Amino acid sequence: MLNLTNCISLSFLLFLVGVLGIFLNKKNILLMLMSLEIIFLSISFNWIFSSIYLDDISGQIFALLVLTVAAAESSIGLAILVIYYRIRTTITVELMNLTKG
Repeated sequence: MLNLTNCISLSFLLFLVGVLGIFLNKKNILLMLMSLEIIFLSISFNWIFSSIYLDDISGQIFALLVLTVAAAESSIGLAILVIYYRIRTTITVELMNLTKG
């Protein structure tokens, strides 16, 4: 049986994995974007679990909105990444300062 403590600890574990993925990986932009999506997912899980525990629908609606914004952010980030790869033929983060205008 899942109780609120187990659910929030699962959400915290996902959040920690996402934060560690961002801080430990400084070179690959794809892994940084995936870590950011894991952070958004963990926050949404936390809202959904709290919404179920409190018997309120507003947390679930807010989590759905956050996932929608995260999907839009992901698609825009991947489009920018494809354009950057076509120009530079590499996707390392170290060369991102060359794109400044």
